[in-house]
Amino acid sequence: MMMMMMMLCLVFLVIFIALFIKFLTADGDFTLLSKGKVKREEIQDKVVWITGASRGIGKYAPSDVMILPLDLTSGEESLSMAVEKAESFFGAAGVDYMIHNAAYERPKSTALDVTEETLKATLNVNVVGPISLTRMLVPYMLKRGRGHFVVMSSAAGKTPAPGQAVYSASKFAVNGYFHTLRSELCRKGIKVTVVCPGPVETPNPRTGSTERRVSSARCAELTIVAASHGIKEAWISYKPVLAVMYLVQYMPSVGYWLMDKIGGKRVEAAAQKGNAYSVNLLFDQKKES
Repeated sequence: MMMMMMMLCLVFLVIFIALFIKFLTADGDFTLLSKGKVKREEIQDKVVWITGASRGIGKYAPSDVMILPLDLTSGEESLSMAVEKAESFFGAAGVDYMIHNAAYERPKSTALDVTEETLKATLNVNVVGPISLTRMLVPYMLKRGRGHFVVMSSAAGKTPAPGQAVYSASKFAVNGYFHTLRSELCRKGIKVTVVCPGPVETPNPRTGSTERRVSSARCAELTIVAASHGIKEAWISYKPVLAVMYLVQYMPSVGYWLMDKIGGKRVEAAAQKGNAYSVNLLFDQKKES
């Protein structure tokens, strides 16, 4: 019996070590990475509409492309016309996947320093625009009994984001709306996948930056994996952001304590164009005399 217990302990130890190593090297949450590759049959011959597809993550998602100029802040009439046009493409097959990828550039400012102009612009593009477009597209999907919204949110929509308060607020709002939309309409064939990436490579990365970022191509790949497998929410990031997301989700007191500890230093690091995601922010830096 003692030998059996020792063997079981050894097996559990090996499994724990393997999972820990996997966690340290992961670029996404365990559920997402467990799905493996894209489920091709779910996306083959489907009509996909992507906002913000000209650069970043959206640039790597489409293959056969038809350009439909769209300004998310242009008002209901303009958005309604865009929806009608999108629905008429490809033999009036209708939109199967709506990928909300467009976003207002993250304003780098503290919660109190954000301007009224930036506040309204961020909320209009990141919140009002996607919601308005969705409200106009859903009736078409309901008539067909199917439709899938893929929402590019952010890790900043799951955890505090010191230095990006308004951007974070906009992503929390988007998460709330689209998770609720799914709960209301899932029995009518409407699916929703909310994707929360952490730091992603940009076309013009900062010189000398030491931040470890997921490539835009990899982020697009994992987004399609999540959508094709019908995952409700997916996280894409390296550590330490991925670890913080787990803490805030499952141990909120610890997660929020951690963010409170680094909040001010993260704002300073961003202002100095340093690594705002470094674990070194946890430790008090000795001031030189």
